[in-house]
Amino acid sequence: MSAGANPISRRLLLVGAGHAHAQVLKGWAESPLPGVELVVVSPHALAPYSGMVPGWLAGTYDFDDIVIDFSSLCERAGARWVPAELLRLDPRHRHLELSNGERLRYDLLSLNVGSTLTPPAGDFSARVLPMRPLAELRERYGLLLAQWRDDDRDQPFRITAVGGGAAGFESLLAVLRRLRDLRPGRRVEGTLLTRSPDVLPGHPAAAQRAAMRALSEANVSLQAGSDWSGEAGQGADLVLWATGAQAHAWQRDPQCRGELAVSPEGFVQVDETLRSVSHPDVLAAGDCAQWLRPLPKAGVFAVRMGPVLLHNLQASLAGRPLRPYRPQTAFLSLLATADGRAIASRGAWSLSGRWAWRLKDRIDRGFIRRFSSQAGS
Repeated sequence: MSAGANPISRRLLLVGAGHAHAQVLKGWAESPLPGVELVVVSPHALAPYSGMVPGWLAGTYDFDDIVIDFSSLCERAGARWVPAELLRLDPRHRHLELSNGERLRYDLLSLNVGSTLTPPAGDFSARVLPMRPLAELRERYGLLLAQWRDDDRDQPFRITAVGGGAAGFESLLAVLRRLRDLRPGRRVEGTLLTRSPDVLPGHPAAAQRAAMRALSEANVSLQAGSDWSGEAGQGADLVLWATGAQAHAWQRDPQCRGELAVSPEGFVQVDETLRSVSHPDVLAAGDCAQWLRPLPKAGVFAVRMGPVLLHNLQASLAGRPLRPYRPQTAFLSLLATADGRAIASRGAWSLSGRWAWRLKDRIDRGFIRRFSSQAGS
């Protein structure tokens, strides 16, 4: 559709404040497409960068150090920010319903809403802290820390992390570090529970050995090959819920997603150009999407999707050819161990040490700086 006589003839909706959408807004500010109204829907203006969350949990970073300010990005890109959540999508008629009661139509829709976790149900005494959604973690963790500072009891405090992947491993070490630093006179015990026989499944053996050393040095007990149960919840004061990523409720509900094609788990199915396989006027990136061959739910893929998503959104609106996304077959993984060190791995290679933390810190801070108002083009 051409712009015609109207200054604004088409509407592009970006739903979600994910890593890919941050890059879309930055790129749009540098090279906007005339005749397009850009609207961003996200309940929170400050979006944590997933790679720096463990450092924030450990107290290494302040929250403001790890977030991308989407309201500022929207202002620079000439976009309207709507502080709301998506409740219902009608892809046939190209409109969506929001938590603030607003109903928005679109010509082109991009989804980058991340993933979530459903806390366990049951009768147990432990407090549960889900590690996702990241935007909601700040309030929950802040409340936990405030109560920890005010709690004058001296009996041991028991933390169980559920999930042996990177999120569970890093989160447990980080929270242990923070609580022990705040109350050095109180004993804090840690347990990592995973159904996998190994910590960090999918990582090279050297990285797994380094992770085991880090857990041992932090006095963490490992329960490998174990499923969550209410008994585990009774044996802990705090549960860090870091199991596999889940699609949001509206994605899993056919009444809320309409005819949008999703995987059995609810993730939006996209082709190699990041377009929905059922609705070409819907694109999706990051954890909420499922590519042709399912990819790990890791921020490194969303970051690489960002430039392709920007190109394909503008190309779709301008009638130009779309670009395929080619996922990296190997990538550098840097996992913080909350002791001034990190574990670096790529493919079958892995090393660890303080140098790896310094590298991770430099890379992560550099990524955040790209989106600051002072960053150059």
